[in-house]
Amino acid sequence: MNSKRNTLLTTISFVLAIVFLYWLSANRLQHGMLVSVLQKGVIFALVAVSMNLLNGFTGLFSLGQAGFMSIGAYTTAILIIPVKSLDGVYYMNGVHPFIRAMKMLIADSPAFIQSVFPFIALLLGGLLAAGIAAIVGVAVLRLKSDYLAIATLGLSEIVRAIFSSPNFDQITNGSYGLNKIPNFPEMAWGLIPSLLTPFIVVGVCIAFILLLINSSYGRAFKAIREDEIAAEAMGINLFKHKSMSFVVSSFFSAIAGGLLAMYMRSIEAKTFSIPLTYDILLIVVIGGIGSVSGSIISAFLVTAAKEWWLRFFDQPLFFGDWQVPLFRTGFRMVIFSILLMVVVLVYRKGLMGSNEFSWDRLLGRFKRTGKSEGGRA
Repeated sequence: MNSKRNTLLTTISFVLAIVFLYWLSANRLQHGMLVSVLQKGVIFALVAVSMNLLNGFTGLFSLGQAGFMSIGAYTTAILIIPVKSLDGVYYMNGVHPFIRAMKMLIADSPAFIQSVFPFIALLLGGLLAAGIAAIVGVAVLRLKSDYLAIATLGLSEIVRAIFSSPNFDQITNGSYGLNKIPNFPEMAWGLIPSLLTPFIVVGVCIAFILLLINSSYGRAFKAIREDEIAAEAMGINLFKHKSMSFVVSSFFSAIAGGLLAMYMRSIEAKTFSIPLTYDILLIVVIGGIGSVSGSIISAFLVTAAKEWWLRFFDQPLFFGDWQVPLFRTGFRMVIFSILLMVVVLVYRKGLMGSNEFSWDRLLGRFKRTGKSEGGRA
């Protein structure tokens, strides 16, 4: 009975979410801030889940997500910028002839290829990041704990420096960055609006990660997290499984980077600096290390708090002729930091800990609350 009830509740929630997103797509001009928060939140949900796969499920303390996001973002942006916009983007040193020839070839391809090419670009960005992760992993995955974190953080900064280097102006446009990036494409010949595209892409990616976690490989990841020596004694190839986790995490981080490029419409190398890595780590810790649903919930909550709910504190506040002295630009982040400290103190293991969302657990809390109120009455 509980299984049927949970399936029904999940189906109803899914249908309501789809209906809400279609309604929001039709009224996006009136709810621009909500659209922005949801789209950015779902992108950060994917990169947080990919980081949690590495840090929470495999026990590898990596801080290189921003670097792999930049690889996916630049690859996707370069591939999908229209041919007619190239001269306006690479206005300083011009565009590399190979990129122009490739763009001309894409422009002359059949309409179907052009319609699905943004998704091909996302996939290519992910594959490039995965290939780089496989090569780099040979060296860095021999490190442990803080040393691995420092090495991957350094890798992220190296990638960012390469993208902003004048030597690659004709490819990455150097410090000027890339702009005129097309927004999310529609899907299924226009039946699925562009607002739903990032949700579908992220949903498919997270579903794949969940399948991996619940497979024999996922059990090997968890065994390595708990005790490497015991895992190796049980016949688990440590380097193979660490490499797999690192490559898969990098692949989906790059997918998230490509989606972020479409969302922002313009990117610069400094977008993927160290603070971005810390924001992703913050989402993982707040949601719960080792919880996929925790990372998803935390991504939306943190994004909404930073981008929407707390903007009130950045605006001057008056009571008559008296202005509250602290309400000014930047005070929002002070309040945000205080709230984070409170959450960490109250929820020592994050909002979800190492647990996943469960209808049984949620409904059980409501039942306990009802019983306690009845007892007091």
